[in-house]
Amino acid sequence: MKSYEYAHRSGVRYLTWDDFARLVARLAELLEPCNPQVILGVARAGLFPATLVACSLRREFFPIRLTRRVDDVVTYAKPVWKIPVPPEVAGKIVVVIDEIADTGQTLSMVAACALELEASQVVTASLVSHSWAEPAPQVTALVSDEFIVFPWDQRVLSNGSWVTHPEIKAGLKARSNSPASNPPGAVKPKG
Repeated sequence: MKSYEYAHRSGVRYLTWDDFARLVARLAELLEPCNPQVILGVARAGLFPATLVACSLRREFFPIRLTRRVDDVVTYAKPVWKIPVPPEVAGKIVVVIDEIADTGQTLSMVAACALELEASQVVTASLVSHSWAEPAPQVTALVSDEFIVFPWDQRVLSNGSWVTHPEIKAGLKARSNSPASNPPGAVKPKG
């Protein structure tokens, strides 16, 4: 499975903000026994769960940016560094959090960088992970091969109007044109 091939997902799951809160709480519960000292959140969307986990566990938090996107458009085949891992990870137990592990490449690159900066231990985590992520995150709140639509991506502001996120719209169209389109009973957005 290649990243962003939405037509081959096993359905569609729209997450609400309440779903997000429940998943983040579960992620914090799973991470607490690791005794993290530093939380690294992968910007942009990984900052949502990472910030809440850091607040829940009362741990130091640093945003980092490693992305395939420019202005929210997939531009690079491999993630590129925009904001590096801070030197404060040295000697610390570090948790790297992203909102989704699709290929697993971003989390792996951040973990490798934190270890190069002499973190004593690095745990990778994601709110959601696909089964094909390689390497898979060590901790995840939800494993699903569905097309996950996060609450912050459901609508975007474009020319003064709230519209369906273009990538979500394209993904849903790709799914509706595929033999594996939404099964009966798929959860649809409210409103």
